Amino acid sequence: MKKLFSFMAIVAIVLVSNCSRIPENNDPVIGIWYKVDVINSGETNKQTIRQEWIFNDAYLGRYQKYNGSVLDFKTDFSWVADNEIYTISYPGTEMIKDVVSMKESPEGMLLENVKGEILAKRE
Repeated sequence: MKKLFSFMAIVAIVLVSNCSRIPENNDPVIGIWYKVDVINSGETNKQTIRQEWIFNDAYLGRYQKYNGSVLDFKTDFSWVADNEIYTISYPGTEMIKDVVSMKESPEGMLLENVKGEILAKRE
């Protein structure tokens, strides 16, 4: 009787563990994207603003904004893909949603908004 109970327990554990697998997300947007702006404020003063979007496979990510080498702002975001159009939402902030698509250029892969402006470049 103990062998039957042990066998049934092992079968139950295997069935439960197989049912909880998360489907693999291989979306090409997954990775680090960035944009760098250099602002001239005088003849010798240059200010570098770097923005980063880090997309992960759980449809979430992290947005970070650096002023020079100092982290100025960071927040989490969520993203949705629909026919190669990506909508990036920044809950808990006043940032507006970004709607972008991926384009290939001589510079590399780019995220471009609906107006044709470049949001970010793949790192």
